[in-house]
Amino acid sequence: MAALDAENPIVGQISCGSLLQQLQQIWDEVGETDEERDNMLLQLEQECLDVYRRKVDLAVKSRAHLLQTLADARVELTNLLSALGEKTYVGIPEKTSETIKEQLLAIAPALEKLWKQKEERIKEFFDVQSQIQKICSEIAGTSDQVESPAVDETDLSMKKLDEFHAQLQDLQKEKSDRLHKVLEFVSTVHDICAVLGMDFFTTVTEVHPSLNDSTGVQSKSISNDTLSRLVKTVLALKEDKKQRLQKLQELATQLIDLWNLMDTPPEERSLFDHFTCNISASVDEVTIPGALASDLIEQAEVEVERLDQLKASRMKEIAFKKQSELEEIFAHAHVEIDTEAAREKILSLIDSGNVEPTELLSDMDNQIVKAKEEALSRKDILDKVEKWMSACEEESWLDDYNRDENRYNASRGAHLNLKRAEKARVLVNKIPALVDSLVAKTRVWEQERGITFTYDGVPLLAMLDEYAMLRQDREEEKRRMRDQKKFHEQVNKEQESIFGATPSPARQPSTKKVVGPRTNGGGANGAASRRLSLNAHQNGSRSINRDGRRDSSRPAAPVNYVAISKEDAASHISGTEPLPSTP
Repeated sequence: MAALDAENPIVGQISCGSLLQQLQQIWDEVGETDEERDNMLLQLEQECLDVYRRKVDLAVKSRAHLLQTLADARVELTNLLSALGEKTYVGIPEKTSETIKEQLLAIAPALEKLWKQKEERIKEFFDVQSQIQKICSEIAGTSDQVESPAVDETDLSMKKLDEFHAQLQDLQKEKSDRLHKVLEFVSTVHDICAVLGMDFFTTVTEVHPSLNDSTGVQSKSISNDTLSRLVKTVLALKEDKKQRLQKLQELATQLIDLWNLMDTPPEERSLFDHFTCNISASVDEVTIPGALASDLIEQAEVEVERLDQLKASRMKEIAFKKQSELEEIFAHAHVEIDTEAAREKILSLIDSGNVEPTELLSDMDNQIVKAKEEALSRKDILDKVEKWMSACEEESWLDDYNRDENRYNASRGAHLNLKRAEKARVLVNKIPALVDSLVAKTRVWEQERGITFTYDGVPLLAMLDEYAMLRQDREEEKRRMRDQKKFHEQVNKEQESIFGATPSPARQPSTKKVVGPRTNGGGANGAASRRLSLNAHQNGSRSINRDGRRDSSRPAAPVNYVAISKEDAASHISGTEPLPSTP
């Protein structure tokens, strides 16, 4: 009954003392011995101790778990701060200031905030790295194989993010530069294709499909391979343009030469103005669409071929035209050639068919070039010959003027003749120096080329030597006439001393020519015969008139080669120096 009461749960508050007291009552009723009671109490104490021990162990484990959780939280906090690049976080309590649970409650919001900040930072890193990887793949040409970037969560600092942003900016600038280059190359390809008459879309699509106008600007390929292929394409197109322009200019030159040879009318030439307008243009200057198209060049080739065939049929006319040009060059250079033999040779070559027309014309062109070079080498000497001949003509006119007794009369034009005489005397005084210079230049020319310098078939040095001899003869004749005059004066003085003063004998009427323009060879027939006979002796059997083809409008030598006759000399003296009168 007592046991039932002890187990009755309705008892209000049960303590260890009340339970021990109830246990002793039960033992008394049962009659337990003291030893048994001691064992049971010892056992009861042991069981209570075990219960306490278990509770303490649980408490220790709970504390250890809380401490571990706190330590993990602090480590996680430290890792988050390190990953985010933060040194400290304000608001976290010290370890000794509060309980473990309070510390955990205080650190939890910080961890949550840092976790959220980390997630946002990871997203930023992912976005930046994705853009970087995308641009890198576009540059590498692998944009269709882009993978998601791996974000390094151990370093999410703002410094690292700024580095990624700087790298992204550099890549964006490089992308912009590359895109600008691509667009420039595409524009160049477009312009050259327009000039060459090629399909632009086909050309750029072969480089990369994204380069045609159907795609947006940002979608165009900027890879190294695309840029390299664009550079090669532009270089190939420029080379093609250069070759086409050279071919076009060659064809245009041939066309113009053929037109000039065959006297093509301007109306027919105007049909190819769009072709010949670029004959002297540089590669960069040709920008008109279709200016170097293949069909245009083929059209010019057909026209050149047609004119070549026409030229073959008109070969004789063209060859004689070139021969006339060659003869004209030699005529201006005063080089004598056998024109009849040259024309007969041209006829025989054309009729025989042994020489290609183009080769014959090319050979004649070479002859014309050489003739121009020879004429150019003779120009300086010929200019001096012209001056010398002009001076000799003035010298001859001056001789006629000095022999004219009425030159000082107040007749019409007398003052003009007087002025001309003054200028002629100055010019005549320069003749010796001019002849010396001409001789020196001619000798240098002959030494350099190893041939004789001829003027209309006559050696120039022989002409100059003959002129020098004739001039010397004239001077001797003048001295002889002066001595004769002195002798006559002496005889007259002796007669005056013997017979006294006598009237002066009447002067013989002058038979001089009227001063005026001299005809070619006038007053110089004797000297001309002498010069020609001298040349015939030096050059073999040369006819006087050079086969009748000498230009009669120009004297072969100065007109005053003739020596003054005795009668002319006497008249000159009587006309210019009066005899002394008798006292």
